[in-house]
Amino acid sequence: METPPQLTDGRLFSSWQADVPALLVVVLLGGLYGWGVLRLRRRGEAWPVARTAAFALLGLGTIVVATMSALAVYDRVLFWPAAVQNVLLDLIAPLGLALGDPLRLALRALPERAAARTEGAMTGRLFRLLTFPLVSTALVLATELTIYFTPYFETALADNWLHQLMYLHLLLAGSLFVLPVLTREEALPAWCTHPVRAGLVFVDGIIDAIPGIVVMTHGTLIAGAWYLSHSPSWAPDVQHDQQLGGGAMVSIAELVALPFLLAILVQWARTERAETVALDRRLDTELEVVRAAPTETKTGTSTEGPDLVRPWWETENSEVAERIRGQR
Repeated sequence: METPPQLTDGRLFSSWQADVPALLVVVLLGGLYGWGVLRLRRRGEAWPVARTAAFALLGLGTIVVATMSALAVYDRVLFWPAAVQNVLLDLIAPLGLALGDPLRLALRALPERAAARTEGAMTGRLFRLLTFPLVSTALVLATELTIYFTPYFETALADNWLHQLMYLHLLLAGSLFVLPVLTREEALPAWCTHPVRAGLVFVDGIIDAIPGIVVMTHGTLIAGAWYLSHSPSWAPDVQHDQQLGGGAMVSIAELVALPFLLAILVQWARTERAETVALDRRLDTELEVVRAAPTETKTGTSTEGPDLVRPWWETENSEVAERIRGQR
């Protein structure tokens, strides 16, 4: 393996290398998403530009940076680029992909039969199990700990195909938690309301910091045999390099929790606003019915008959009924 030149600030931004498998994944995901958006537009349906930008720039863009930038050029001689690489694929790329809401796009753009099969898979037991919040969070944590504290990571450094599989493993593990939480489809249990989701994201942000803390404070070198034998003369001490990587993992995990939580809060506000609009429309309809209904006389009898039952808005305890009573 050829040792890259000393990593400088300039090379951190200018060093790139092609990664064909990762590039194929990016092209495939981008092509499918673009096809879905184009299909909707041909039917005269709109798809938010912001969602497309989030999917392409934050989602696919992060995959490109993680697998083809200086992080990939130096990940086999320095630990901290590999650590940043992994956390980008595990946390930030899934967040960008989820903000694009590909699940909803697929259900809207696919032909009827394919959409029905996709929806069936989303409501199937396996998908429900893997995306159940506590299960998906545990899978993300287990993935990170397995990579760093088993021979997985060191073997992947020596085997390019296993390295590619590790990339995909991290991306899928992160997506299992983020995609169902941010999609507008009902991919989670009914009790996962927006307040619950906000709480889950907060807890997940704390849990995501655990691998970085463990890596930073771990006394034994991770993939130590590999990095000791491949560390260039200009590299920092291997133990210090590992501490840098653990610190970067913690920082990124905590930073990504804020936009994730903000996305949940924005969705929550939009849902509340939509429900309020729907409630107002229902109220307007019910008020029209009330105005058109027969009214009672002072003696308690109706102008259209003596035996009418009390109207529902006088007996029902609901928000609509209370608002109607208040306006009569």
